[in-house]
Amino acid sequence: MTEPDAVSGVDGAAKQAGRGANEEGEGTIRRVTEAKHHEVRQTTTRTITLEVTRYRPGQDSAPVLESFDVPLMDDWAVLDGLNYIKDQLDGTLSFRWSCRMGICGSCGMNVNGEPRLTCGTFFTEFGDGPIRIEPLKGFPIIRDLVVEVDDFLDKLRHVKPWLIREGEELPLTTEHAQTPAQLEAYKQYSMCINCMLCYSACPVYVLDPDFLGPAAIALAQRYELDSRDMGDRFDMLNLDEAVWGCTFVGECTKVCPKHVDPAEAIQRYKVTAAMRSILPWSRR
Repeated sequence: MTEPDAVSGVDGAAKQAGRGANEEGEGTIRRVTEAKHHEVRQTTTRTITLEVTRYRPGQDSAPVLESFDVPLMDDWAVLDGLNYIKDQLDGTLSFRWSCRMGICGSCGMNVNGEPRLTCGTFFTEFGDGPIRIEPLKGFPIIRDLVVEVDDFLDKLRHVKPWLIREGEELPLTTEHAQTPAQLEAYKQYSMCINCMLCYSACPVYVLDPDFLGPAAIALAQRYELDSRDMGDRFDMLNLDEAVWGCTFVGECTKVCPKHVDPAEAIQRYKVTAAMRSILPWSRR
């Protein structure tokens, strides 16, 4: 895999490690950012220390922490601090980010030991600091704060996260209408942004990477509860590496920025799987 130099502008769970913006757009963003940072330096003398993981495969034997002093602004998120480092202090720092609005899921990192979206984690939560920023636990590090996402994406694909219809061909103008109650049955589980925070928080996944994991199971449950779906994911979910591997610690639900509650999704499917095992002729 090509090592990234600077990772920004990457979609939610995208694998790419380079900046996703085109040359013109990237230049515009940089000019605006640099102007903002110039103004910041003129308006504040307060600083806060960010302790950031640095790691270059092939050069470093192990990740180390490097300290940077950045302006302490009340309206700054941790991601703003990382971008300040990138633009003003050390252009070699690598990390993922995109929307800065808690939607894309790209900027998940460990902040003071807790999986968080750095765009929604503000300096004001940490007093005078320091703030320790590390890559998500449980994933191989590509470089600095960038982790490998292949395993996560493979697990998502494994549960077939799409509507499965039984050979039905409908005109493109035909809608699969649902009632509000039918939508409500799965809506909560459809809010996932693939930020991987739940995987980093899950003690089962960290110890056993074969575990299917919270987000993938919650996403499978989202389609299992969808009245339009005709698929059957029982064989891929009724396994020790899937729902039965969950010990119901609940950390996945605690760290979820969208309140998906993957722990509940897993426990609900355990009931479904048990009923299917007892009554094998039944289906959802």
